Amino acid sequence: MLLVSVLTTIAAVSGVNAASSFSSSQDGRYQFTSVQAPVLGAGNPGIRDWQLFIKEKSGRKQTVKGFGAAVTDATVAAFNKLNANSRTQLFNDLMTSSGLNFNLLRHTVASSDLSADPAYTYDDAGGKVDTGMVNFNPGDRGKAMISMLANFRKLQPNLTILGSPWSPPGWMKVKNSLIGGGTANNKLNHAYENAYAQYFVKYIQAYEAGGAHIDAITLQNEPLNNKDDMPTMLIQQDESGALIRDKVGPALRAAGLNTQIWAWDHNQDVYSYPQTVMNMASQYVQAAAWHCYAGNSPDNWTPLTQFHNEFPNKEQYMTECWTAVGTTDWIHSSSFALFPLQNWANGIIAWTLGSFTGGGPALSGGGNCHQCTGLVTVSADGSSYKKEIDYYMLGQFSRYIPKGAVVVDGSGSWLFDPNTGVESVATINPDGTRTVVIQNRYGDDVWVRLATESESQTWNARVPGHSVTTWLLPKA
Repeated sequence: MLLVSVLTTIAAVSGVNAASSFSSSQDGRYQFTSVQAPVLGAGNPGIRDWQLFIKEKSGRKQTVKGFGAAVTDATVAAFNKLNANSRTQLFNDLMTSSGLNFNLLRHTVASSDLSADPAYTYDDAGGKVDTGMVNFNPGDRGKAMISMLANFRKLQPNLTILGSPWSPPGWMKVKNSLIGGGTANNKLNHAYENAYAQYFVKYIQAYEAGGAHIDAITLQNEPLNNKDDMPTMLIQQDESGALIRDKVGPALRAAGLNTQIWAWDHNQDVYSYPQTVMNMASQYVQAAAWHCYAGNSPDNWTPLTQFHNEFPNKEQYMTECWTAVGTTDWIHSSSFALFPLQNWANGIIAWTLGSFTGGGPALSGGGNCHQCTGLVTVSADGSSYKKEIDYYMLGQFSRYIPKGAVVVDGSGSWLFDPNTGVESVATINPDGTRTVVIQNRYGDDVWVRLATESESQTWNARVPGHSVTTWLLPKA
């Protein structure tokens, strides 16, 4: 306590008392808790020392567009189980600046694996061909999704919503079924390309009419994930490029829609896919979307830097990485935010925003993610909800890095193995202040010294063990 008092006095005398620090820890002791603020020139009290450096003048990189999570049918079912007062409080905690300040959401267009049985789309038409879309109807679950997204948009005026389908209607596929029927013909029947494009138009228009404006879409969630017990559809990379260039892109424009199209929406290990789509349909594609399932260590995210180097005027987003209480570790969600940001990602979206305790609801079948749990979990009877560890770890970014912040280059991040090391990412914010998010994987506290291009002395403070800690530094 004496050290903290001394540092506080130094800060006040030096005129840098605007600096502050907030931490969330593995053991829950800290949950956006104010901890020792960084001070210019303070000395190490005798603990492990770590040096970081940021280039906030010469190393400015990509603009941050937001943080958030996926809204699935499971999310809607769980959150709607809460009473009105609890739901209002939760939504404010998720979407406003007093809480997580989420401003980037991905939603599932009709059924995903995190939907209750039966699987559905917005134009199942009893299995009959419906090229005129006369049977198009979001249904009860689609309308509930629209309502929740519209409420989120009211709370967060800067919200960006991405829509991703797990499959088009079964009658559009060669196998003529949404699920089942084998994987050999689980692909688009190209006789229905125009209807496929119009399905996107009708969906976007329906959501717009319900107050849930859709800012962007991907053609297909995980287009190389070909499964039979959940909605999927195999789309090859040149096929995706041609569909966007010749059908979906023109259809959106003809309908007067300014909805963006993001390529890929799958793992980091097939770089050629978004590369091919971008080369074929760049006039309609504004971004690439990446999932984390090729690995969530620093090296796994370097394809995003490769993509930036090849397509410097396009954006890219981390659009899916699952969390599961008891399976994914405490550092998981902060890592799938930090590493993509280090590699030119503009935004981060967790899978998923909410679920019932223990996961779900999910479709029947072993291939579906029954163990996926949300950042927030709701008890089966709807009497209570819990903010899980991932809520806090992702919040260490979303609460303190505003939309419009610019990521800056830096050095000093290093992992010696999965459990030891310090990693960081920093931004210059629209008001000129600086945010530095620091992951400390050591079990003990670390004394971090941060050198900048703006000050002759380093910023110094104790960073708690097994924590993600965010420093807020004043304008240089």
